[in-house]
Amino acid sequence: MKLKPDGAKGIERTVDDEVVPVVKKFAGFAGQVTMVSSDRKEAIGISLWDRKESAETYKKEQSAAVLKALGKHVEGEPELQTYEVTNTTFEKLLGRKAA
Repeated sequence: MKLKPDGAKGIERTVDDEVVPVVKKFAGFAGQVTMVSSDRKEAIGISLWDRKESAETYKKEQSAAVLKALGKHVEGEPELQTYEVTNTTFEKLLGRKAA
């Protein structure tokens, strides 16, 4: 996401105060990471779920409100994309041992 001027501070605050409390209530939520570029002009947020169905439930029920909250700090519209974890060193997250 391309951030508005001073958007990095706003993103950090919004994620802590508005996003995390909401997503933590959803079954299957495994964690969240927000990263801001060193020049503070871009950010990416990653939420992790135990399975695809949990992520889809969140997407259907709450993602629009979360994107709206983040949108206050972003140039244009924030976008939600879905990916499948294929490799990770976070074996506990997936409930399996590393191959």
